[in-house]
Amino acid sequence: MSTLEYIIIFTLIGSVLSLAGGIILLANEKLTLKISHLLISFAAGTLLGTAFLDLLPEALHESGKQAESQIFTWTLVGILLFFIIERFIHSTHRHDGIHARETKPTVPLIIVSDSLHNFIDGVVIAAAFLVNIPLGIVTAIAVGAHEIPQEISDFSIMLHSGVKRLKVIFYNLFSSLTALIGALLTFALKDSVENILPALLALTAGFFIYIAASDLIPEIHHEKRKGFALYETLLLLLGVVLVYILITLLRQ
Repeated sequence: MSTLEYIIIFTLIGSVLSLAGGIILLANEKLTLKISHLLISFAAGTLLGTAFLDLLPEALHESGKQAESQIFTWTLVGILLFFIIERFIHSTHRHDGIHARETKPTVPLIIVSDSLHNFIDGVVIAAAFLVNIPLGIVTAIAVGAHEIPQEISDFSIMLHSGVKRLKVIFYNLFSSLTALIGALLTFALKDSVENILPALLALTAGFFIYIAASDLIPEIHHEKRKGFALYETLLLLLGVVLVYILITLLRQ
């Protein structure tokens, strides 16, 4: 397959995976209550594993020795940039699939913020594939993994806001397709993007680190049910280990 075909297929796979969390919520809310924090733990592990084991090493490799120091600067920029985005658009990443927060975002705000987030995801996936296919696959899997608990949250808030189920599915399907727009736009501009790929990979690593450390891990600590701490810890570690295994297998 061509690089473009890989980008389209795995961006769509990521979008389908992201909707899976919401579909689970619609089908069985009790099941979702039990597994949402477990999904968050696994997602945190995949994001951290992808950032430190794949994106940053690739960024350093692509940058060359003269620009190595800039990679960590761009990683920091990625963390700060995502913080600013979250502050600008309230509750962009609320991964609590069980209860809405005290300051409930409006339904239009959810749609706008989720669309922006998915657009960035599409850019991230396409940029990774422009470096090499294995990096793109691992990045797409990490994106899909962390989107599942977010979609549970979005579906939950919309339902509690009185939006009908079919409309909830339509709104989230619409916002998920913006990932494909971001991916195709990045591929169309690949000649310009290729010169800044190391910086884009470092930015992406910063995004992933921020999402895991600022959004997902605090949600894990928020869970107080007896016995869950061990399962959540094991699943976070499993996410890291699976990323390592995937990287090793795909690069053989």
